[in-house]
Amino acid sequence: MNDTLAGWLQILALVVALALSFRPLGDYLAYVLTSPRHWRVERLLYRLGGVSGDADQTWTAFLRSVLAFSLVSVLFLYGFLRLQNHFLLSLGTPAMDADQSFNTAVSFVTNTNWQSYAGESALGHLVQMAGLAVQNFVSAAVGIAVVAALIRGFTRHHTDRVGNFWVDLTRVVMRVLLPLCVVFAIVLVAAGVVQNLHGFHTVTTLSGGSQSIPGGPVASQEVIKELGTNGGGFYNANSAHPFENPNGFTNWLEIYLLLVIAVSLPRTFGTMAGDRRQGYAILGVMALIWAASTAVVTANELYSVSSTAGHTAGAMMEGKEQRFGIWSSALFAAATTLTSCGAVNSFHDSYTPGGGGMTIFNMMLGEIAPGGTGSGLYGILVLAVVAVFVAGLMVGRTPEYLGKKLRGRQMKFASLYILTTPAVVLTGAGIAMALPGERAAMLNPGPHGFSEVLYAFTSAANNNGSAFAGLSADTVWYNTALGLAMLVGRFLPVVFVLALAGSLAAEQPVPANAGTLPTHRPLFVGLLTGVILIVVGLTYFPALALGPLAEGLR
Repeated sequence: MNDTLAGWLQILALVVALALSFRPLGDYLAYVLTSPRHWRVERLLYRLGGVSGDADQTWTAFLRSVLAFSLVSVLFLYGFLRLQNHFLLSLGTPAMDADQSFNTAVSFVTNTNWQSYAGESALGHLVQMAGLAVQNFVSAAVGIAVVAALIRGFTRHHTDRVGNFWVDLTRVVMRVLLPLCVVFAIVLVAAGVVQNLHGFHTVTTLSGGSQSIPGGPVASQEVIKELGTNGGGFYNANSAHPFENPNGFTNWLEIYLLLVIAVSLPRTFGTMAGDRRQGYAILGVMALIWAASTAVVTANELYSVSSTAGHTAGAMMEGKEQRFGIWSSALFAAATTLTSCGAVNSFHDSYTPGGGGMTIFNMMLGEIAPGGTGSGLYGILVLAVVAVFVAGLMVGRTPEYLGKKLRGRQMKFASLYILTTPAVVLTGAGIAMALPGERAAMLNPGPHGFSEVLYAFTSAANNNGSAFAGLSADTVWYNTALGLAMLVGRFLPVVFVLALAGSLAAEQPVPANAGTLPTHRPLFVGLLTGVILIVVGLTYFPALALGPLAEGLR
């Protein structure tokens, strides 16, 4: 079978698998988030935490719960990393430095999983399992809890209640993430992914030399790394490492896992909103952007004319695994940057200007096609609010979305949400380029070097976590600056989303009439897609022109 046919078949198989999962998983998530019944273990956890499982919260109380839980998580993980050499299964690894501990703790709590360290040599097994893997579960659940609050804001009226954060968090972990991870971890182990508690084994190579082979509980962390769109690898090479991703089947499965929840959430949205057509419209926008991005990345890596060597060789294989090739590497790259996953099976620093530039642009879109677990859906719903507002301006009437009038208060929250991430990205990249010491961390000069810095801050602020791999980011300045970018990029938008949810829940619903814009038809799909591309294009075009665009034209 030739590579082209194999590439098309794996994309077709991926689309079919996601389509088959869309309805059952989306409906099940809606049931989990709306069911009045609590499991016994959930009630026990509520009692231990002093939480009433039957009491809803205002948006401000919901927000305080999110922030308090996240703060405690950061402090716990920071202490764990600083003291890891005193725990069991540390494998002799020393305590992590203060700045790197701060960066890593913030990274995993914000669902970013940016890593300025090599996992197999910097962390012991206990901190990997009880520290990082735990945050992989709960940070993903936080995103779903926040989008659930926003959906309730659209569907409720004359109330100041948007749900209970602790109930949503517990249910998503217990009823969704844990069961799926148990099943798929077994599948990964059966397919060849490592799962043990071994340390380093020294072996003799064929040439007579010696090599240390690291083991570890990889499969159990690999599955939630993808399913929760976390992305932090057990090994430094991430999903390019054969112990994490040994063959074509595991590669396909990992792409499926990092997409499946985010793809199913529009169904959850439509079910909870009482009009599943609304979910299909949102899914249509996601699918259009995903298909276009995958095509651009794949075409640039297959048919590059910007590299004479690559064009002569027939494709750009630098930085890619031979066992995956161009098609699987490009599909993974597009999927991981369109979600907030950040796992990589190839190194984006080696991509062509067009392919690498597209991975940056994917993150700049806000990772909404389909985006991270929860964060992708609430991001695109905020943009849908903006699209409806634009349509209202064009016809001279007050915009409405899902039966709620969008007034100045709601538009302020939506606008602040959209402006937050670009402000963090461009400010951080600008400061880094203005400091000689931080410019020296670039591996390459010129536009490609700037792309490395731009990629880092785009990845951090959008809570993606992948890297161009050419930037020496393990410095006090980068650890601190990128850590702050992750914090602001995660929690300030959450503030605006929950404020928007609270203001919508207090509104009185209005019946649809002849002047109401139908938001379930192809016209709205096109409008929303255009708004997304124009907003991002106008915001980031100057930065992209200095980086990948300039490199491609050079």
